[in-house]
Amino acid sequence: MEYENSRHTEPLSFKSLHKKQSRCTTKNCNSLKKAITFMSEIPNIDPRETEKIFCSATPPAIEQRPVLRHWHGETLVDCYDWLRAANWQEVLQKPARLPREIRKIIDEENIHADKVLANTRKLQRTLLKELKSRLEPDEADVPMPDGDYAYYCRFREEGQHSLYCRMARNGPETTEEILLDGDQLAAHHAFFDIGDACHSPDHRLMWWSADLQGSEFYTLHIRNLATGRDLLTAQSLPETIEATDGQAVWDCAAQSLYYVRMDENHRPMQVWRHRLGTAPDQDELIFEEQDPAWFVSIEPSAEGHHAIITVKDHDSTECHLLDLRMEAAQPQQIAPRQTGLRYAVEPRGDQLFIHTNQNGADDFKIMVAPLHHPEPQNWQELIAHRPGCLIVSMSVYQDFLLRLEQENGLPRIKIYTFAEGSEHQIDFDAEAYALDLEDMFEFDTNIIRFVYSSMTTPHETYDYHVKTHTRLLRKRQRVPSGHIPENYVTKRDFATAPDGEQVPVTLLYHKDCTFPAPVLLYGYGAYGHDLSADFSTNRLSLVNRGFIYALAHVRGGTDKGWSWYKQGKLTHKTNTFTDFIACAHHLIGVKLTQAGDIVALGGSAGGMLMGAVANMAPQLFAGIVADVPFVDVLNTMMDDTLPLTPPEWLEWGNPIKDITAFNRLRAYSPYDNIKPQAYPPILALAGLTDPRVTYWEPMKWVAKLRATMTGGGPVLLKTNVEAGHAGASGRFDQLEEIALIQAFALAVCGLIRPEAAG
Repeated sequence: MEYENSRHTEPLSFKSLHKKQSRCTTKNCNSLKKAITFMSEIPNIDPRETEKIFCSATPPAIEQRPVLRHWHGETLVDCYDWLRAANWQEVLQKPARLPREIRKIIDEENIHADKVLANTRKLQRTLLKELKSRLEPDEADVPMPDGDYAYYCRFREEGQHSLYCRMARNGPETTEEILLDGDQLAAHHAFFDIGDACHSPDHRLMWWSADLQGSEFYTLHIRNLATGRDLLTAQSLPETIEATDGQAVWDCAAQSLYYVRMDENHRPMQVWRHRLGTAPDQDELIFEEQDPAWFVSIEPSAEGHHAIITVKDHDSTECHLLDLRMEAAQPQQIAPRQTGLRYAVEPRGDQLFIHTNQNGADDFKIMVAPLHHPEPQNWQELIAHRPGCLIVSMSVYQDFLLRLEQENGLPRIKIYTFAEGSEHQIDFDAEAYALDLEDMFEFDTNIIRFVYSSMTTPHETYDYHVKTHTRLLRKRQRVPSGHIPENYVTKRDFATAPDGEQVPVTLLYHKDCTFPAPVLLYGYGAYGHDLSADFSTNRLSLVNRGFIYALAHVRGGTDKGWSWYKQGKLTHKTNTFTDFIACAHHLIGVKLTQAGDIVALGGSAGGMLMGAVANMAPQLFAGIVADVPFVDVLNTMMDDTLPLTPPEWLEWGNPIKDITAFNRLRAYSPYDNIKPQAYPPILALAGLTDPRVTYWEPMKWVAKLRATMTGGGPVLLKTNVEAGHAGASGRFDQLEEIALIQAFALAVCGLIRPEAAG
């Protein structure tokens, strides 16, 4: 559900203080040397013969046990409610506690999917080899300077997990210190995910966090960088803190840590202070949120003197500052929560900068106020609101303010210099591209770092000098198996939605592609998340085999500003679905593809999109891949014990209290709208310890589809029993799932031969 489907990963970065450490793989593509097999070596076959690709097998029998519930004068019947384990909270941390009869079905479903897809095994192995050949075996960050050191992450050859490293800035490059060895730490765990890590201000210590189940309950550890060992308490017990969200903030003296603790329902509700050397059960509660619809997070300010506590639901925010120079700091509220008011803050000296939508600034503006009198009545405008030009984020440094904007689906960077009171922007020349800003460790700097890419151009990391307006290329993503950008075409097109809105579609295809061609059409459309037209080596495996890879920038994201998001939520949610269908029709109309030759892909909230379009327009699609799909929308939003349900009432509506919301969700919830009709082949993917989209949602959906559909299929379910929402934790292990998805897409489009089995 929330936070976007985390399988969209970002470039590896040590400096991830403001968000969860991402993995160093991008999820979608392939290489050139071996992939110029193109259409010649993988001939097309009649799509009507694709059933020959799938082996016949009887799916597991899932018993129907009707449960009746009465809401708003209506009776809801759920025949598969029993698949929701009563002890699901326990299962998140101890998967072995899943009831035996449910685990038996999960195992049988995995075996069934493997049998049906047996003819794609050879292709999966080929794809996996290609995908792996495009990863830099020893990929490394550009080191990020901080004081006497520069910090970075890298992989060792064949390593699955990150190494966190540093080197002396004035010493030889051979001075590398490995501060945290992810491979070594993961050696005895089926699942291992480093949430994040951060060194102390004096560079003596480092906190780091890890999740061992995929359930996103992170344990905090504190490491002595001189000895390379984690700290013990005065009682010689491990100084570890359980059930956190994976983030923490050092105080300025490196004597205490502030962190967020998760409650039993996996909700981040409290901020605690831990004093080094003491037992965690002696930690002090600093801040607590009582409303389960509001989640708490903490991050350091850029200037390093404050921690920023942010409390938010899906509509509003409330920020508090903690002075990290004080031994017993207490939160200072900036502005009280107000329905619809969103804001984020960054201090600088005696000023506070505020990124906000106050007073109808839907696409945001930037304000400034006195740090010690930050009440909204003291906010003064610095950067004005411009409708249609979304200020995505701001970063504050000693001498300048940096902001990332987006207009007409394209990002840009603007820099405001405090001394001159002037600004300039960094220009890029491409029809569609992506930008990522990296947070710098050092506050007093003239250098910013950004990453540029496009669908055809690998990631390029630049250092930009703010005073001289010059950029220095620090790293270009290397594709070991080879990549020639000129062999590919990327373009931006527009589809007309039923209400006349123009929906952007970003396309990638090989320059020798023959049209009409099969299409992989990806969509998300929720929480204001925009789709980035960045580079991904994974996409190339399909593109080199004659596919068009298309991103549908549907409503529900912010691809065309904040109003684009508002037009795809609550009462307007169905725009997301009809936009996606309009994109498919557009690609057919301009003869880039044809009906029945489109594979739809979406995950998490994008999985809801997949379920909805499967019900609404099954004839358009050769196949549908629903990755950790949020498909049991009505039942989930009526279960306030689930982690994300209360905060998400502002995204979808509260069907418990609001009959209008109840009727609206009931009308489009994919699980509740399965029809007796033919469905295309469907592959659903799930994670047993997923706290965001619980394992039983795709399980129930698949069972009901099979029991209701009148033809088509097959409908398959693969559940990773050793992972959660983000899938496998190792960078190579993740590629196995991508290979499975791509083999499925090639199979349903008739691009493999039945005799290619192996």
